[in-house]
Amino acid sequence: MYDAATASEIGKTAPAMQRVRGTARVGFVNTAGQTRLKDLFQSGSAKVRLPKVYGEPATAVLINTAGGLTGGDRMDYDIAIGADAHAIVTTQTAERAYRSLGTSAEVTGHLSVGAEATLEWLPQETILFENSSVSRRITAELTGSARLLILESVVLGRAAMGEQLTRVFFKDSWRIRRDGKLVFADDLRLNGDPSDFFSGPATGQGAKAMATLLDCAPDAEDRLDNARICLESASSGSVQAAASAWNGHLILRFVATDSRALRLSLMAFLETYRSARLPRVWYC
Repeated sequence: MYDAATASEIGKTAPAMQRVRGTARVGFVNTAGQTRLKDLFQSGSAKVRLPKVYGEPATAVLINTAGGLTGGDRMDYDIAIGADAHAIVTTQTAERAYRSLGTSAEVTGHLSVGAEATLEWLPQETILFENSSVSRRITAELTGSARLLILESVVLGRAAMGEQLTRVFFKDSWRIRRDGKLVFADDLRLNGDPSDFFSGPATGQGAKAMATLLDCAPDAEDRLDNARICLESASSGSVQAAASAWNGHLILRFVATDSRALRLSLMAFLETYRSARLPRVWYC
């Protein structure tokens, strides 16, 4: 027999839903001319793998063992690259943001790059599902002539599965400082139906995926012509991209109606622009 009073009491005493917590910290230094691991910490669902590489920069692969994000989850990443070192940080696969019951998943990344050092932050795409809610914040501290190459790409649903999003919340905030001075700030906020805010000719014109690539270095402006040449060979009919440069920053924006086309364009561009292959996980 159904007892409404009993059911009500059960609801009151039910435990809160479990949420994902993850923290990963990775540090590299230059020792005798080689970049070596100095610091490694991981807890919760945040894991780090250090694949063997030969003739390539040291590489760290971030993994979310929870398989994705939902409301109330929190992931924190801290990457430190010492002076004269060079490292790549990427992810094992795309990050998936699932339906939220009201609160946002929070993702933070703090990047520190020493003098004459290079950090390539090249995670794979973030896929937003229906009613997902994600708030991400990336901060970077650069010293002297440090170089930061940073990529973030976002996909609105899985077109191959016939998904059509009607509501998402996604907030992305970047703050980059060099020698303590704020030199770059960028904010993106999507709230509502993507078909509304991506319908205009100046706002994607029906885009389903987008990406931002920033090269932050004292000589970044000198790479603008090369970047535009690389874009010509990497572009396709469903991908639009443009590049600009100022005050030690080279920035590229990509929008695409097809996420697979965007991924292939990004890979082609990065391989040509960097004159190097991407980490192996990008080809899996």
